[in-house]
Amino acid sequence: MRARQLIDTLKLEAHPEGGWFRELFRSAAQVMPADGRPARDALTTIYYLLEAGQHSRWHRVQSDEVWIHLEGAPLALWTCDAALRTPPARLRLGPIDSHGTHPQHTVAAGQWQAARPITPATPGAEGDDYTLVSCTVGPGFDFADFAFMQPDGEEAALMRHHWPELAALI
Repeated sequence: MRARQLIDTLKLEAHPEGGWFRELFRSAAQVMPADGRPARDALTTIYYLLEAGQHSRWHRVQSDEVWIHLEGAPLALWTCDAALRTPPARLRLGPIDSHGTHPQHTVAAGQWQAARPITPATPGAEGDDYTLVSCTVGPGFDFADFAFMQPDGEEAALMRHHWPELAALI
């Protein structure tokens, strides 16, 4: 119920990586990334909502991305180095608690990332069935700097082999 209300009130649209989003801010200022990319907007910000059963597919962005939990269920956020040399780290975003949950995390440029809400395991159980976050990217988000993990690619094969429990997020 609350997820649908947020989707309507915030005017969210379907996002290609899963879930719902709306861009909130795109800086008029431009910066030149040090890695040779062309000029980018200095900063962009979106709302991003995942309902129970939805996930953000494994992807990477060539700019730093800050995830900030706004409301709803905690969010499981996995990150892994670009070459998948180390096991994916699982972070828990949400209100600060004794389980190591924090409201904010920055994913460094080029790292693989995927996410899904930590919702009640039993339908109808108490708890939220969605997660609402804000994501800020700097230098600003541009689809030219974005890549999904391709299901038939080498990275996906490594993920399936080493961490099969996370392959469902490809």
